[in-house]
Amino acid sequence: MQEIASWALNSASLKGAFYADARIVNERGRSLATKNGKIGSAADSESLGIGVRVIADGAWGFASSDDLSRKSVEETAARAVEIARASARVKQEEIHLAPESTVTAEWVSPFKIDPFSISVEQNLDLLLKIDSELCAVAGVTLAETNLNFKREEQWFASSEGANIHQTKYITGAGYAAYAFAGSEIQKRSYPNSFGGQWQNKGYELIEELKLVENARRTGEEAVALLKADRCPEGVSTIVLDSAQLGLQIHESIGHPIELDRVLGMEANFAGTSFLTLDKLGKLRYGSELVNVVADARPEHGPGLGSFAFDDEGVSAQCTPIISNGLFTGYLSSRETAHAIGSNRSGGTLRAESWNRLPIIRMTNVSILPGEKPLSREQLISSTDSGIFMQTNRSWSIDDKRYNFQFGCEMGWEIKAGKLVRMLKNPSYSGITTDFWNSMDAICSRDEWTLWGTPNCGKGQPQQVMGTGHGAAPARFRNVKVGSAYKGN
Repeated sequence: MQEIASWALNSASLKGAFYADARIVNERGRSLATKNGKIGSAADSESLGIGVRVIADGAWGFASSDDLSRKSVEETAARAVEIARASARVKQEEIHLAPESTVTAEWVSPFKIDPFSISVEQNLDLLLKIDSELCAVAGVTLAETNLNFKREEQWFASSEGANIHQTKYITGAGYAAYAFAGSEIQKRSYPNSFGGQWQNKGYELIEELKLVENARRTGEEAVALLKADRCPEGVSTIVLDSAQLGLQIHESIGHPIELDRVLGMEANFAGTSFLTLDKLGKLRYGSELVNVVADARPEHGPGLGSFAFDDEGVSAQCTPIISNGLFTGYLSSRETAHAIGSNRSGGTLRAESWNRLPIIRMTNVSILPGEKPLSREQLISSTDSGIFMQTNRSWSIDDKRYNFQFGCEMGWEIKAGKLVRMLKNPSYSGITTDFWNSMDAICSRDEWTLWGTPNCGKGQPQQVMGTGHGAAPARFRNVKVGSAYKGN
C-alpha cells in the first residue's frame, strides 16, 4: 500500500502540486436486522480505493478511484491537480496549512473479540431471541432489531513525509418495540434510539449491553406508554438522562463549533452557526458546571470519534470547547486553524471513505461529569418537582443552531424527589445558550456514558460518519416543556 500511495504522491508532484496526500481505505461491513420474527435485512460489504488530495496554484483538488493499478493511481493524482488548477481560477484567497510534524505510525483500536469471527448464524440467532422476547409482551405490535460491524483500515501518506497506518473496529446494536392502539403509536428503544449504542470495540460490546436481558422491560414500557398521561405543558425543571443529553450536545454544541460552518465554507446538512469568531473566549455558553471537550484521544474512551490521527495526519487531541461555562474552542483543520489564531490544527478533518474529501467533523464532543459524587437517583431525589426525560424520539433545530425542540420517548413526573407518574410524548424547547446556562446539576463519573452516533450527516455529496458524545444525567431549570404529539 505504501508503494501505491507513493505512485500518487510522485504523480501529483510531477504535475506541479505544492502539497499532496493519499488515503487508501479498505472497509468491511456487516449489517443485520430482524422485524417481527423474520430477517429484515442482511448485508456484507467490502470497499477498497484511494483518494488523492492536492494543493496546486493555491487551491484544493481531489480525485478518487477504486482501481489501484499504477496507471489508474497516477491518472487519479493528475486529475486532482487539474481540478485544483481549475478551482484556482475562482479562489478568494490562498490556502495556508498550519504546520504539522510528520510521523510514521501504526495504530489499531483496542478490541477483545473480532466481530467478524462470530458467524452470521450466531448473529441472527441473537437478534431473533431479542425479537422473541419483545413480541412475547402482550400489546407489542412491531419489534425491530439491528446488529452492525465495521472494520476500517487506512493508509495515509503525504508529500511532507507522513506515513500512517490505522485500523479501527466498530460495533453497534440496538432494538425497538412499538405499540399501536388506534391512531396512536408508542415506541421504546434500547439501549438508545436511532440504532442503539455504537462504539470502537469488538463483539465484546454486544455482551456488555445485555440485550436479551433488557428486552421484556423495553416492550412493557412501550405498551405502558399507551395508557400514560400526556406530558403537561408549561415551564418546568427537567432532568435529562445521559443518552438524551448526548444528542442535545450533538445538535446544540457539536455542529455549531465546526469551524467550516462558522467561516461560511459549509452550510449543507444543518446550516451555518451562531458561534461567530467574535464570541470565542467571550460568550457565556453555559453555567459554571458546563465543561465540554472535543476529545479524539483513545484514552477518552471507545467513542466513534476516537482515533490516533485524523485524515490529514494530525494526531488526536483534546480541545476545551466550553470551560466552566465560557466558550473556548472550535473544531478546526490545518486550513482553518489560522482563522482562530492557532498555529496548529485541532485534528478534526475526516472523510466517510476513500471517495470523499475530508471535512471538519465532530470527534467525541463530551460534557465532563460532575466532580462531586452524585448518582441519578440522588439527582432526582434532590428535585422537588419536574420531569425526567429519557431517549430521543425527535428533534428540530434552526440553521444557526440556536432555537431547538426535542421530543423524548418517555418521561416521568417528579414530585417531592420521587418518580410518581409515567408521561408520554414529552418534549422541551429553548434557546441554546439559555438552556445550557440553566443547568444546575450533573451526575458524577459513575453515571457517565460515551454514546455513539453512527449517522451524522454533513456535506454535499453527503457524508455519513460516526461521532461520540459522553454525558451523565443533568438537571435544567425553567425549561419550556410540553407534548410533542398533541393528538394522542
